[in-house]
Amino acid sequence: MLDRAAHDALVAAVGSENVISDPVQLRSYECDGLTGFRQTPSLVVLPRSTEDVAQAVRACHRHRLPFVARGAGTGLSGGAMPVADGVVISLQRMREIVDIDPVDRRAVLQPGVTNLDITKAAAAHGLYYAPDPSSQQVCTIGGNIAENSGGAHCLKYGFTTNHVLSMTVVLPDGEVVTLGEDTDEQLGPDLRGVVIGSEGTLGIVCEITVRLLRVPETVRTLLADFPSVTAAGEVVSDLVAAGIIPAAVEMMDNLAIQAAEKAVGAGYTLTTPAALVVELDGPASECERQFDQVRTICERHGCTRLHIAETAAERAKIWKGRKAAFAAVGRISPDYIVQDGVVPRTRLAEVLSRIEEMGRDAGLRVANVFHAGDGNLHPLVLFDEDAGEMERAEQLSTDIAELCVELGGSLSGEHGIGTDKACSMPRMFGEADLSTMDSVRAAFDPQRLCNPGKLLPTPRLCGEKPGRYRPHPLEEAGVIERL
Repeated sequence: MLDRAAHDALVAAVGSENVISDPVQLRSYECDGLTGFRQTPSLVVLPRSTEDVAQAVRACHRHRLPFVARGAGTGLSGGAMPVADGVVISLQRMREIVDIDPVDRRAVLQPGVTNLDITKAAAAHGLYYAPDPSSQQVCTIGGNIAENSGGAHCLKYGFTTNHVLSMTVVLPDGEVVTLGEDTDEQLGPDLRGVVIGSEGTLGIVCEITVRLLRVPETVRTLLADFPSVTAAGEVVSDLVAAGIIPAAVEMMDNLAIQAAEKAVGAGYTLTTPAALVVELDGPASECERQFDQVRTICERHGCTRLHIAETAAERAKIWKGRKAAFAAVGRISPDYIVQDGVVPRTRLAEVLSRIEEMGRDAGLRVANVFHAGDGNLHPLVLFDEDAGEMERAEQLSTDIAELCVELGGSLSGEHGIGTDKACSMPRMFGEADLSTMDSVRAAFDPQRLCNPGKLLPTPRLCGEKPGRYRPHPLEEAGVIERL
């Protein structure tokens, strides 16, 4: 519990009307999209401006209170989970689109602006914001920055870091700084790049200038069915080998297709083992030529059905099915875990085969829907908590993430490490690497108050699992203590 002095300092920082202390209301903030990890905060503050955030952080710094910045709470790695006896600084009331500059193609935003709303605001000027996570209707630009989110179109257009020019950041001691420049020229060390993807451990981003793109002249989208995930994976490799860089290449296996079709009726084939959504955009002549090449490559690999979207409505319907896939899995399983990892494109078939085998060994189903173009997997481990399957599902999810590293990939492509995969970090990084990361973190936050216990492994973190407490082996041996 907070002492009275700390409580009063936070109320003074943002005003009593912007503070939540009711125990029932606080439960709304106990987890993000990874619901297996939960912790009720002591207090939630809801600032409306950068100065409000700075005042709240300064109060936390003075009273040595750990704090966690939170956006829409759609994260899937436990990165926004509160800290025991800590404060949540929620940015949901900071939703202003400060400026749209159609000449320089930039937008200035507060962190609570949703990803899709940026594009809606820019559309009147023939512009849009390229990163498009599946949760783009609800996820916010602040959260996108924390996780360096990508989305379906990141193959051609890159991730959040490729579209953020500058940021106003409140550092962990309450100092307000600007990182980056409003042009492509960055002077000195790229501290903007350091903060993007740091999962809220280095400060709180309060105002962002992003790059906007012109709406492409032509967009062509197709949905192709294949007799196997291997055949679909070979198409992806051949597309890139042919020098074609689609705007997006998405793959779904049969379980994911069944779930999405039940949810939105997108016109997918329920019996097909795998499907690809391929989208090209750009100048009309180039787009048409490459589209013919894509069709030829699909047919060469045994495409059993090829549906070309002829209208904007058909295109939207295809994408509605793909973007609904995560939530739609709830129609075929009472519980599921969304994992996130990356493998080289050349090993897609191998990793999917291994995942199927691992699921079979664990007695669990795994649905696969992912950004095939850059090898960013999103396996969904299906389970029933009431049937006692949760622990097996968690272990399988961890094993899949670590398999990606084994095959030359990464623990995460865009969902982050958070609480979920922190203990797997030594599988990917050596002791010197982790020590360097920790030193960077300490340079920004020597008191370790800003989103502590996330991203980097600690004995405390790795001794804890969701649900019933399970002692870490080192604790049982008397080497470490539980705090």
